[in-house]
Amino acid sequence: MKNREATLKVLLDTSFLLPSLGIDVGEDVLKGLRRLAEIEAETYYSRFSILESLWVATRLIKNTAFNLETFRLGLRSVMQGDRYRKTQEDSEIFNETLKLHMLGHKDMVDNILYASSNRLNLKLLTLDKELKEFIHAHGLNDTLLHPDQIVN
Repeated sequence: MKNREATLKVLLDTSFLLPSLGIDVGEDVLKGLRRLAEIEAETYYSRFSILESLWVATRLIKNTAFNLETFRLGLRSVMQGDRYRKTQEDSEIFNETLKLHMLGHKDMVDNILYASSNRLNLKLLTLDKELKEFIHAHGLNDTLLHPDQIVN
């Protein structure tokens, strides 16, 4: 067991929850999840990622490759299991979310996730290059973590 102080604490972007819900999103995501497991990182999810996952599911439902039962079991595992912890957003997170929108970043789920990671001292594991560029262009605290940056 790792020292709690040294444990990496990571908020997962929605794409990193999707494999647990039976939705394939590619090797980069799986590689990042494997690395998190190897280093025994503390992983967090946001209820807003659950909402975004539902949006993804509604688009895939017409696809015969989508398995509703796998999605349902995965959802239960994420929300009721002990693998992930749920973030607790407060009014400051939502105020920061609105500021990000006013600065020009229109993806509100990404804004909530970034604001949560910033306020809760978590790294945000994401592949989102647009968000990374936005954070840097506005001189904001870079809490973003790409799977390639996870080290043992």
